[in-house]
Amino acid sequence: MILRRPTLTATCSLSLALTALTALTALTTGCDGSDEDPPPQETTTSSTDSSTDTETGTTTETDPPDEDHSVGGEVVGLQGMGLVLQNNGGDDLTIDASGDFTFPTALPQGSPYAVTILTQPEGGAQRCWVEQGVGTMGPVDVSNVRVRCDIDPSTIDVTSADRCDILDPGYCLFPFPNDHFTVPSADTDTGRRVALDVASMPVNAPVDLSGLLGLPPGTYVTEGDLPLNPAEWNRNDGFSPGQMILTLVPGLDLAQSGVGGITHMERSLQVSSPVVVLDADTGERHLVWAELDSYATTDATRAFIIHAGTNFREGHRYIVALRDLRGADGLPLEPSPAFRVYRDAVPSDIPAIEDRRPHMEELFARLDALGVDRENLYLTWDFTVASERNLSERMLHIRDDAFATLGQAAPAFTVTSVTQNPDANRSRRIQGTFTVPNYLNQDGGVSGASFNYAQPDDGLPDQLGGTGTLEANFICNIPRAALADGNVPDGPVVPGRAAIYGHGQQGAASQVNGGAATGELSNQYNYVFCATDFIGMAESDDLNIVNLVTDFTRINTLADRLQQGLLNNLFLARLLVHADGFVSHSAFQGGSPAQPLIDTSEVFYYGISQGGILGGALVAISQDIKRGVLGVPGMNYSLLLDRATGFDDLRPLMDTAYGNEIDRRFIFSAIQMLWDRGESNAYAQHMTGDPLPNTPPHEVLLHVAFGDHQVTHWSADVEARTIGAFIHDPAITAGRSEDVTPYFGIPSIDDYPYAGSAIFIWDTGPFDDATNTGTPPPPSINQPPRDGVDPHSRPRVQPGARQQISEFLKTNGVVINPCGNAPCMAP
Repeated sequence: MILRRPTLTATCSLSLALTALTALTALTTGCDGSDEDPPPQETTTSSTDSSTDTETGTTTETDPPDEDHSVGGEVVGLQGMGLVLQNNGGDDLTIDASGDFTFPTALPQGSPYAVTILTQPEGGAQRCWVEQGVGTMGPVDVSNVRVRCDIDPSTIDVTSADRCDILDPGYCLFPFPNDHFTVPSADTDTGRRVALDVASMPVNAPVDLSGLLGLPPGTYVTEGDLPLNPAEWNRNDGFSPGQMILTLVPGLDLAQSGVGGITHMERSLQVSSPVVVLDADTGERHLVWAELDSYATTDATRAFIIHAGTNFREGHRYIVALRDLRGADGLPLEPSPAFRVYRDAVPSDIPAIEDRRPHMEELFARLDALGVDRENLYLTWDFTVASERNLSERMLHIRDDAFATLGQAAPAFTVTSVTQNPDANRSRRIQGTFTVPNYLNQDGGVSGASFNYAQPDDGLPDQLGGTGTLEANFICNIPRAALADGNVPDGPVVPGRAAIYGHGQQGAASQVNGGAATGELSNQYNYVFCATDFIGMAESDDLNIVNLVTDFTRINTLADRLQQGLLNNLFLARLLVHADGFVSHSAFQGGSPAQPLIDTSEVFYYGISQGGILGGALVAISQDIKRGVLGVPGMNYSLLLDRATGFDDLRPLMDTAYGNEIDRRFIFSAIQMLWDRGESNAYAQHMTGDPLPNTPPHEVLLHVAFGDHQVTHWSADVEARTIGAFIHDPAITAGRSEDVTPYFGIPSIDDYPYAGSAIFIWDTGPFDDATNTGTPPPPSINQPPRDGVDPHSRPRVQPGARQQISEFLKTNGVVINPCGNAPCMAP
């Protein structure tokens, strides 16, 4: 239809006749030339034009000239050749590159146009579609047709999308952790439950352990072809608060991308950071660092790893966003096809893709609101952290249930031997056993046992057989400061402070008999140290640990027995402070008349190495222990193992059992979800503040060895941030640390004595190759330090460290400054 063109006059009525034409061009003006819209007028149109003779007033109608207009627009994203467009089913137009296009045939006003695709680009990798391609010709050319080309969704393999994540085509279970591997649940505190599928899990190979065990070849071969059974993982309502975040980014160059590594983790909080982890609830950026797996041998199997600089908050959901990632040439890396389908809003008719699109759009919207644009994203996904209850409920249940069986009584115990004057620091050594309810599924709670779930519906361990118990061992040493001579039992008595000692890696209670850590400390400051095997990771668990690194389905046997071991230590602590406990036995008495050799007013904890790692959990759950010193500590074994020389002997066994490098990296991350239950990582957020139910508040002091070869000091840094510890300043000699900001995020102690939890760094000094003294800074990759002197044992022998322990492990103890205005040195 063609608008009649009225003859223009100076009158308003004639100018209003233009409204129909001006409405089409959005240039309507008022009668007086203003920008106000004139009142609406009816406009009639016909197929003829007219003109008026101003002298006679007669009107003459004439046929207008033909006015045809072109149809065109823009092609975006085309990478191949062979794209053919049509208009109204014909007028074929071949397009070989992105850019503007125009159909050769123009169309008259009023006629319809419909742009469609006759032939998709060659090769099948791309699919194009038309936007704004249908309409009616107006008085001007059509130039807003948009043809978008992108990945063809039909080329994405979605056959396993129900159990794998198509966002990372390189590995079924990446990215990880990931709410894609959870399901909604009305029965959990997070509203989700982990739902890993056994068909997606790594499968092991048999391993011949005969040589390791001193047997002829082929005598002891582990079972192979066993998938990791996810049943225990699927009890969780989220992922670990210290979960190692994993995905594959082929061709990634960390420097070109500006990724903040372990020495520059504060980079993750900057607006431009390419690695962003956001709390979906609060919008806060979380402190993280990222690295590439240095153990991988090929780029295709080299996982991109993100670590928490402070633990993720229990029960919170986090969004991971990777953006502007680049290769060695500095050019942007292309996201996976599946992610591009979501990021670029590529339409599809594939249910496995479309069912997830609303969730992905929610992530994009949340990121956009927080200043992260979707256009530059390489990948994004989300995960939920397990709730406080889910992480701690098994341990707290067996604690409360076991102590309920005691009522007001002390645990039963038996003294099996007493040795007088075993060494220069001790006047008496007492050994025996004590009785603890057994929540493991084998008599005696032997190594390899796991929790007994007699009522599986509640997910809580039950005492074996309803009344089953086990006998835990103990060793207690009376210092000469408490009783000068064991052969003179009626001599003067100064009751020693009660303390539990936590032994080192796969050690035993007998380590309490050592020298510097306990002997000299106990005698100098009058501590009665008692210890029990920290079962789960004790000497008696060696064979089970060897077996489980060849079949990580068994990791629950370690985690469950660790929790039983924690319970055993809680019972030992009760024996130390209960009037009917140890002090009721003559072996723990001296003087005339007989009096207790132990001050039962309070019990403390001191553990080193593994005892520092597990001890944080013990302190956090204890109702009797309120103060603890964690020597050369850390937490989160998924972080510790990579950087520990102590894993050197076991790594080859794991490598043989799980030959796929990506499988091994996934396992390192996944096992933390179960290991959490028996070590500090799950309890750190309640170690010093926000105590767990029916648990008092606690304080801890961390003694860290800079450059530790066995327990990476990076882990202790994470622990300090998580528990809210303050640090001595200066923490380290200027230039010793390779961190851009050493101990970022850990506040300094302003005044001494300090009442609170603290971290002190003990440094052996710079490495001198000529004299083989000192320790260099640790490598920034995920490998253990190996050069220089291993400083692991140095803090405990320092006189200043011992004095600090004594001032802290006392009723109303405080943190003193043994180092003055300098860093703490441990040569």
